[in-house]
Amino acid sequence: METTTEVTLLTILVPLASVISIISVGVILLNQHFRKNLYEQKLEQEEIKIRHQQELLRSTIGAQEQERQRIANDLHDELGAMLSMARMQIKQLQKRPGSLANSSLENLQEIVETSLASTKRICYQLMPPQLERYGLETSLEALAEQINAVEKTQAFITIGDNFPRFPNAIELGLYRIVSELANNTLKHSGATELNVYFSTSVDEITCKYRDNGIGIKAGASTKGLGMRSLHARAEALGGKFIVSDNDPGFNCIVHIPINLT
Repeated sequence: METTTEVTLLTILVPLASVISIISVGVILLNQHFRKNLYEQKLEQEEIKIRHQQELLRSTIGAQEQERQRIANDLHDELGAMLSMARMQIKQLQKRPGSLANSSLENLQEIVETSLASTKRICYQLMPPQLERYGLETSLEALAEQINAVEKTQAFITIGDNFPRFPNAIELGLYRIVSELANNTLKHSGATELNVYFSTSVDEITCKYRDNGIGIKAGASTKGLGMRSLHARAEALGGKFIVSDNDPGFNCIVHIPINLT
């Protein structure tokens, strides 16, 4: 009788235990699946947020570049033309007998020449004219020549052979980054030279920048309007702007993906 009772209990308990085990495994699997879906949703939300931030950065920087282009065109077409006409009139006055004293005309001409040169320089800084036509390499070499002609700091640009052309957004973004870095070096670092190295791989452009100046304080690589602007420009291109606080002088690396759409 007892044996029969034990067998009956076993026949009940074993299936019940199996059902409980199956339910437990199911609950665990459902919980894991729920957590996985939740994690994937968070990742997707983060990706959407990052894409949205990049689109905002691109739109903002694009609007800034359009405004730079407009101002450069206005300066070149209007102010530049007026200064050129004033220079021509001064030269004609210098040829006339009984006109203003030559010394006064020479001083006036010097002022006009200086203003005209300043206008051209500002236009160039706002929108380098050869960038779209000749590309990033030629524009950076021209920038280095300008620095070397008037500054104590010497600029050296090293670019690999057969450096290709890239979409205008990439070339303009990299030009802005390098020119801003060079401007910071000239104004604040006390460096005697700055070096820019460019290299490319199948899917990425790498720009290494360094100078032999005083460098920056630890933790200052993300502070200040200038640094934030450099980070923003790199991020708008889907890239990264990385500063080394420990190396002598100022050192940074910029990584930009080539497959920008």
